[in-house]
Amino acid sequence: MTHAALEVADVFRRHGEAFRRRRGDHLGRVERRVMAAIEVCRTPALGGHIEQCDDCGLIRYAYHSCRNRHCPKCQGLARAAWLEARESELLPVPYYHVVFTLPSAAAEIAFHNKRVVYAILFRAAAAALREVAADPRHLGAEIGAVIVLHTWGQALHHHPHLHCIVPGGGLSPGGTRWIACRPGFFLPVRVLSRRFRTLFLKHLRAAFAAGELRFSGALATLAGADAFAERLGALRRVEWVVYAKRPFAGPAQVLSYLGRYTHRVAIANNRLTRLADGQVSLTWKDYRHHGKTKVMTLAADEFIRRFLLHAVPDGFHRIRHIGFLANGHRAAKLALCRALLAAPKPERSSGSDRERCRRLAAHTFNVCPDCGGPCENASRCHEGRHGALRSGVTAHDQLRVRLASDQAGVARRHWHRPA
Repeated sequence: MTHAALEVADVFRRHGEAFRRRRGDHLGRVERRVMAAIEVCRTPALGGHIEQCDDCGLIRYAYHSCRNRHCPKCQGLARAAWLEARESELLPVPYYHVVFTLPSAAAEIAFHNKRVVYAILFRAAAAALREVAADPRHLGAEIGAVIVLHTWGQALHHHPHLHCIVPGGGLSPGGTRWIACRPGFFLPVRVLSRRFRTLFLKHLRAAFAAGELRFSGALATLAGADAFAERLGALRRVEWVVYAKRPFAGPAQVLSYLGRYTHRVAIANNRLTRLADGQVSLTWKDYRHHGKTKVMTLAADEFIRRFLLHAVPDGFHRIRHIGFLANGHRAAKLALCRALLAAPKPERSSGSDRERCRRLAAHTFNVCPDCGGPCENASRCHEGRHGALRSGVTAHDQLRVRLASDQAGVARRHWHRPA
């Protein structure tokens, strides 16, 4: 397959069934659903509908999306709508990027207990940020943050870490003034790191005592109290990685960065370069060599295995807000912050509802390939048992349908205007 047409779905469709036969005993319900959803996304298996452009009248036939959050093609609209909501929440202050990473010995435990340990990861990082920031020796303020869970590195290995986007300052204890960070400095990372380690291990020990952790395979011995205590002791003796990057250049850069991180999946389609002879080639950045872009080739079976490492449990929230950005009081706290900063509320993207729809449509397949206008659902049609679209769409029409590209980099294919 050529680079332009290659998608994660192609790997799953070609090699997924063999993978299920070989590794079925190790696949959980979530992983099976992820595979099934990606395989049928935007195919006749999900049915389709007829769309018509509001501006030029173009008619086209579109298959439905799977909307699975692990699908590389189904995050564009969710990301765009989420970012548009965040745009009105930005403050006129520097923003910092703080990253919390689990050591490999803790990441192993997390992989066997995703729901429990990922929740502990969020809890420990959030508490470390808030406690250190509230300490008068450092900032002495209530801060806010958006925290995003990632579980992968460039090579798709399991690498759980949190990306935190934090305004550079916070509210004083009485809420009477805004306390700004020192220029170019947020919080001491060594203090953050050690507080994060202490809190994480405390919560992990409590989860073990409550019987919430499960171990199997190479980690089966950790089910014993002595072995688990020894693992905690080893984790306590190593330094944990927390680092803060320099502040963003401005609010626009914050939104751009959030857009790259909030709704990402393990790998975007545009990183795949070849699928042939049972192997998948993909690009990756080698940060040990100054971020140089390289190409690695994996057996399709290994590629699928690595992709599925990053399936998160049903209902688990990968994006969380803390401090004065927490959902329960965000509007009121942000209004207070703006009043103390003497800053007006940022205006949301200008334009009518129609123009907003056009902007959001640009992040989905619902954009006219001729004029760029928004395409609206004109009538529903449903696939039959053998994948034939009904509601007046002929087999000849179907053969001429080409699914459009997503923003992950798959080349745009052409749509047919019926005679």
